[in-house]
Amino acid sequence: MPAYRPMPSIGPQCGELRISDGRQGWRIVLRVDPDAVVIPEVFSKSTRSTPKRVLDNCRQRLRDYDRIALKDL
Repeated sequence: MPAYRPMPSIGPQCGELRISDGRQGWRIVLRVDPDAVVIPEVFSKSTRSTPKRVLDNCRQRLRDYDRIALKDL
């Protein structure tokens, strides 16, 4: 089973699913919204900590998503 870990450093309702396929560890960063599950990043995990580049990309993609989603309301 995948393991879930909250990631408030990215934003509210954000977390990370940890999945291993036997050879490699994978991470799926996600945010649960009332009407959607937003996945800003999927990456292979090779170090103990989440790379800063991944955190920055997630924050930017979620800001972009929010901007577009709010415009459509």
